[in-house]
Amino acid sequence: MKDTPINYDVVKRQIAASNIPNVGKATIREVKRLINEIEKETGQKFVRMEMGVPGLPATQIGIDAEIQALKNGCAAIYPEIDGMPELKREMARFVKLFLDTEVTPENCIPTVGSMQGGYAAFMTVNRMYKEKDTTLMLDPCFPVHKQQHAVIGTKFEAFDVYDYRGDKLKDKIESYLKKGNIASIMYSNPNNPSWICFTDKELKIIGDLANKYNVLVLEDLAYFGMDFRKDYSKPGVPPFQPTVAKFTDNYILFVSGSKVFSYAGQRIGMMVISPKVFNTHAPDLKRYYASDLFGRAMVYGTIYSLSAGTAHSVQYAMTAMLKAANDGIFNFVDPVMEYGEKAKIMKKMFTDNGFNIVYDKDENDPLADGFYFTFSYPGFTGEQLLEELMYYGISAISLTITGGRAEGMRACVSLVQRSQFPDLEYRLKKFNEHHPL
Repeated sequence: MKDTPINYDVVKRQIAASNIPNVGKATIREVKRLINEIEKETGQKFVRMEMGVPGLPATQIGIDAEIQALKNGCAAIYPEIDGMPELKREMARFVKLFLDTEVTPENCIPTVGSMQGGYAAFMTVNRMYKEKDTTLMLDPCFPVHKQQHAVIGTKFEAFDVYDYRGDKLKDKIESYLKKGNIASIMYSNPNNPSWICFTDKELKIIGDLANKYNVLVLEDLAYFGMDFRKDYSKPGVPPFQPTVAKFTDNYILFVSGSKVFSYAGQRIGMMVISPKVFNTHAPDLKRYYASDLFGRAMVYGTIYSLSAGTAHSVQYAMTAMLKAANDGIFNFVDPVMEYGEKAKIMKKMFTDNGFNIVYDKDENDPLADGFYFTFSYPGFTGEQLLEELMYYGISAISLTITGGRAEGMRACVSLVQRSQFPDLEYRLKKFNEHHPL
């Protein structure tokens, strides 16, 4: 078994030197560091699918606007904590034009990436009502959201939605809400890591339960418009990006500048709080904040404490990108369709060589091709497969750290170049040859 595409002894030695107790349970950054060391020693390039980061150039509209803002002196001035007025206006327009949902500029807050938005929400929402101190995660989920809960010291519960799609989702979620301790329901749509997309029926189930039990829905729309089965790129024209906001007023939405605008390095996202939630008085907030008004506690309590706002220059970039999209002069979905096209090719390479796609349907519809896909190989757990694939120059992460199915792994297509497809195909064939079914 030592006739592997990457030197067997080097990989084995580097795994031992990493001091990671169980490579299969390693964090994304630990996997990245380990692969870096193997690449450095062998001089061979991995097909890298562990990092969920953009692989396309940043939107030029944003770059130009940010450069001009810096030249105009914005770096010397603190931004408003809740965001520049012109940015907030474009955020509200974006929500109306692409989500068909009415909010005011006051309800729209720039954050240091949607990750900071999530962190701020977990801190604030779980303090609204003293008896509700727990987040319900609809797994599989972005692992850092659970890490954030651990750092904050707040509670979460979770279940894998794989076996609870469609009508089954209602009873499963309600079994948690009946306990009375759930403050919010958290999920991403499209989902990181599985790329499942909740249907309108499922979103209505979640919204109706949020209304019934007075819990908030934290909807992560980091991959906005990237379910390429439908065209969500036209402002003010159906179809609109699916959202729970159509079925409840108890929501906070997060939109990332990193993925759809490929503007990851500057760390900006949008947090959109429903008007109802923003103006909710929750006396228990006074345990931690000067105000019991949710919106004021969020902005002048949590956001202020975390970063005193989002970097000034990138707010100009986001304003310009949103305005161009809102005005219909910039189709922000077109450039990122490359991810879906690559995923289609790569998934076929995997399935042609004995691998299976783990999360493969939205109710009865085949899953979209997009930023992520999940795979497994008979006879292996995801943790075992992660380590074994290192000898073949293929990196990904185990679904175990996402709350997903134990046999699976998550692959991100963004950093894989088309020029690497022959290498990927060769390595998958070699793996299949060494592990006959």
